Amino acid sequence: MLTLLVAILSFFGFLVAYNTYGRYLSKRLFQLDASALVPSEELRDNIDYVPTKKSVIFGHHFTSIAGTGPIVGPAIAVFWGWLPALLWVVFGSIFIGAVHDLGALVVSLRNRGQTVGEVAGRLISRRARLLLLLILFFALTVVLAIFGLVIAMIFSMYPASVLSVWLAMPLAVGIGLWVYKGHGGLLIPSIIALLLLYLAVAVGVYWLPISLPESWGNPVILWTVGLMIYCFFASVLPVWILLQPRDYINSHQLMVALVLLVAGVLVAGMTNKIDLASSAPAIATNIPADAPPIWPFLFITIACGACSGFHCLVSSGTTSKQIASEPDAQYVGYGGMLLEGMLAVLVILCCTAGLGMGVMVDGQMLTGLEAWNSRYGVGHSWNDFRLPQTVGAFVDGGANFLTALGIPLVLATGTIAVLVACFAATTLDTATRLQRYVIQELGGTLHIAPLKDKYVATGVAVGCGLAVAMLPGPSGKLGTGGLILWPLFGATNQLLAGLALMVTFFYLWRRGKRVAPVAIPMIIMLIMPAWAMLWQMFNPESGWLWTGQFLLFGFGALIMSMQIWMVIEGLIVWQKSRGVLEEALPPLERNLGNSALFTSGGH
Repeated sequence: MLTLLVAILSFFGFLVAYNTYGRYLSKRLFQLDASALVPSEELRDNIDYVPTKKSVIFGHHFTSIAGTGPIVGPAIAVFWGWLPALLWVVFGSIFIGAVHDLGALVVSLRNRGQTVGEVAGRLISRRARLLLLLILFFALTVVLAIFGLVIAMIFSMYPASVLSVWLAMPLAVGIGLWVYKGHGGLLIPSIIALLLLYLAVAVGVYWLPISLPESWGNPVILWTVGLMIYCFFASVLPVWILLQPRDYINSHQLMVALVLLVAGVLVAGMTNKIDLASSAPAIATNIPADAPPIWPFLFITIACGACSGFHCLVSSGTTSKQIASEPDAQYVGYGGMLLEGMLAVLVILCCTAGLGMGVMVDGQMLTGLEAWNSRYGVGHSWNDFRLPQTVGAFVDGGANFLTALGIPLVLATGTIAVLVACFAATTLDTATRLQRYVIQELGGTLHIAPLKDKYVATGVAVGCGLAVAMLPGPSGKLGTGGLILWPLFGATNQLLAGLALMVTFFYLWRRGKRVAPVAIPMIIMLIMPAWAMLWQMFNPESGWLWTGQFLLFGFGALIMSMQIWMVIEGLIVWQKSRGVLEEALPPLERNLGNSALFTSGGH
């Protein structure tokens, strides 16, 4: 019953928070106005700026922010016990993560869809704009590299997932052309696409698992290259032809999988097939000796699912350019983060109670606490928690929940593997488009004309991401070292959240509004990741400086220096900027565009 209680109370808490705190932020603090001119109308070009129904843009936003982050992070963090992970996910989502996402979205909406990096130039200083854009560039490069490798590894680990993931691409293009060119309805094609995608899961599981021949070379490298080629086209094509419809049908596919997981938890709980209390410790005591301290590392291990700096890039990068009415921001920004929090709660339950239903280890079926110990318990090192193990824990536990609904284990495993791959894929192509925007803004800031071209900027984005993904590992094997920079991502991502909250803070501060709802999360998200980064760099036992990991130490020192510099820039203007509005945006030279796909009053 404890498992059911955790799931129900978490869901109820998110629902109450949306209708109370979320409403307060939207109506009282940011004062969202349905009559305000939004960027999607003001700069409408039917490529990047497209007024969109909130149900469609919610699908794009949610699937973009909810990559493998809310899966991998909680799947690692439960080794400290499920209770600390649960508390950070629930309260972090409500009071920090959703505030961060909504704030970045609103600030961008009121600045012609500019990214938070560009807006920082007027709210704080021009130097702050350059610093934040450079941090965004670095963070997105790591995102592209890591998520490309994540999907490639999933394809290699679970060949049954390949068909469904790739089938979504041509289906999305077909739906986009159907609605935009043929003026057809959206609902029926999306339902048909959903059925085809789940049929493809079954086909992939039972008849057509797709594995690349060994004679072709390292499959992870080949899949990564193919994914980056796809990302190039996804970035430069109009959003209505691929990004919007793919995210829309993928959001349906992912929602079905999440509903199945919730139903599995309910059925397994009511039939006493799961017991959270006996499956994993609430607070673990047998922590690996080489593990970092829970404080502050819990706050960077679980990023997506509680608070993630990457979300400010989605909010201010693509989502703000498609919102059709300001009040939609609460539904998309605040609501999207709470739904991701619920996903993270499900991951915690999958990796504890779900895993406790049974896992095969060395030919022996283990259940209960023995199953959890086989993945997280005594004898494991912190270094054991890598991508295959963490994703595998979620897939195994989630599949066990689905078997409670009568779904065969092999089909349940394929369904959860597709869920992971689809989440990662939607984040990957959105991140490429976001990186293109950042590079174009850097080109304008640094007066490098070629970088302002969308094709050149996309090529640089994809090239840098692929180069990092292909870094050789310790063995010298290509495609194995891209994860070397992963330890940097957690702290960098969370520092970015703190800096994005600083931009929102100055937006409110300059308007003489109450800043506490943003200031407190900002301070937390500046201190915790900085503390964690410094620990990784300088702790006597395993610090990067003392163990010769100079690449990590160099990047870490660079990121910390830029963050400290930007905080100083904020302190310089803090006292004299209260109630003083920033420099106004220059007037537009022309009005763009005409009609658009998925408009708020359209199909």
